[in-house]
Amino acid sequence: MRFLLVLLSILVAGGSVSAADLKLLTAGAYKPAALELVAAFEKKTGHKVTIDNGTAGALQKRVTDGEYFDVVVIPPIPMASLLGNRVDESSAKELARAGIGVGVKQGAPVPDLSDVDGFKKALLAARAVAYIDPAAGGSSGIYLAKLFEKMGIADQIKAKAVLVQGGLVADRIVDGKADIALQQSSELMGVPGVQFVGPIPLDVQNYTIYSGGVSVASRNRAAADALLLALADPSNGPILKKKGLDSP
Repeated sequence: MRFLLVLLSILVAGGSVSAADLKLLTAGAYKPAALELVAAFEKKTGHKVTIDNGTAGALQKRVTDGEYFDVVVIPPIPMASLLGNRVDESSAKELARAGIGVGVKQGAPVPDLSDVDGFKKALLAARAVAYIDPAAGGSSGIYLAKLFEKMGIADQIKAKAVLVQGGLVADRIVDGKADIALQQSSELMGVPGVQFVGPIPLDVQNYTIYSGGVSVASRNRAAADALLLALADPSNGPILKKKGLDSP
């Protein structure tokens, strides 16, 4: 009987530590969807997931420099440099697609985004335009800097640009430092006091794919694999759409 009690205590103890603690690094545009998907994953599995976000460039550097993680979500180009040495190449999966959108203060006049001319006029008429600093490695900021050059308004925008190092560009609308915010649509939606106007015109739109991969050094590989599979589930489409993203 004593032996059976000891064996039972060991089994119970083993069951209590079966849940894993995971670390998810994600680019900001995917974070809104990740929060909801991870909550469902935790409830279903009992695992706990810490979510940390940053620009794609910043996350690439952090991972390259050796920061511990279990799963990372970034665009394919920075992901490519991590495959094999930091991310298991066989685990990589496309998770979502994000386009660039426009946000203004709640109640402010809504700019015309029906065509490129309307978009251009709105930018030139704005007092200040906020977007991610391209030097910070954000996908939207890098693209927008090139787009302004192509549109012939780079100098005008530079004079009134509010460059954001990371996080939510829409916060610069809230604190009054800008009256137009440009960022991935998923990061503009749901910010209190900010109205999401819509995506920039299709003729100048840029879509960024977000891919996920599992760390080769994950201490909880089975749980990490399960997390990535949950993020890549095709049935996530409605949640992605609600968060301003599309299926990949």
